[in-house]
Amino acid sequence: MTPTRGWLNEQQLATWTAFNRVLARLPAALEPQLQQDGQVSYLEYYVLARLSDQPARTCRMTALADLANAELSRLSHLVRRLERRELVRREPDPADRRSTNVILTDAGQCLLTSIAPAHVDRVRDLVIDSVDDIAALERVCQRILDRISTC
Repeated sequence: MTPTRGWLNEQQLATWTAFNRVLARLPAALEPQLQQDGQVSYLEYYVLARLSDQPARTCRMTALADLANAELSRLSHLVRRLERRELVRREPDPADRRSTNVILTDAGQCLLTSIAPAHVDRVRDLVIDSVDDIAALERVCQRILDRISTC
């Protein structure tokens, strides 16, 4: 098959298909361990982890939505579920009362700390240990992210 403008060649199509399958299947492959160990979804874990990386474990809701690549309404529902479990709390942002901060509680940090080692083991098993050149994977991912951020 000869590539024509607008179509991917066989190698490009195979790569694109494999990449899409990874994007679709990786969260589902990581989630069972998170559910078993912490009763959290992949996205809930990701939000807790991003909060733990922030100064004072606090992040504006809008910034957290961006970090989690989630629509604000979806994130709001997710945060509400985490609040009911006392893993996070919401407070008005003292710098801008129109904004809301999400804060990782001590209980949230404790849960994250308890389930992170098994999650890291699973990430190593599925991703890190299957890549011959981890630095090359990081460079490729960063280049893709850089191009996306210009859209």
